[in-house]
Amino acid sequence: MQLTSFTDYGLRALIYMASLPESELTSISEVTEVYGVSRNHMVKIINQLSRVGLVDAVRGKNGGIRLGKAAEDIRIGDVVRAMEPLALVNCSPQFCHITPSCRLKIVLDNAVKAFLHELDSHTLADMVVDNTGLQTLLFMEHPAISVNK
Repeated sequence: MQLTSFTDYGLRALIYMASLPESELTSISEVTEVYGVSRNHMVKIINQLSRVGLVDAVRGKNGGIRLGKAAEDIRIGDVVRAMEPLALVNCSPQFCHITPSCRLKIVLDNAVKAFLHELDSHTLADMVVDNTGLQTLLFMEHPAISVNK
């Protein structure tokens, strides 16, 4: 199983925001610069994260983006659920004529549940707390940003 780039960069954007001092605003442009991703792609990602309450988008002259919840309250599994199409195969009867008797869909469903169970045991805070290497990598090109979280 491979996560889509949409989910991958969504997780990275959240990690970046969680690495900032609490409640500090950043911008989509700053996140795109750090990760070298298309601004249009990141706008779509941030919009989705905002729709599900994981990002708070502040409008106006001094606006920006920040986490919508405390990093300790954001489970990695919830992020993946919000971003990722988790159906591994198309089991609609129009697509697959063995759907009524198929056991594979049960096995795949159990695999997805196990995957999400593992992700649910980790929070966004687990990714950033006491991770000085991450702080150095994220902010070495942005010395004006404080890394004292």
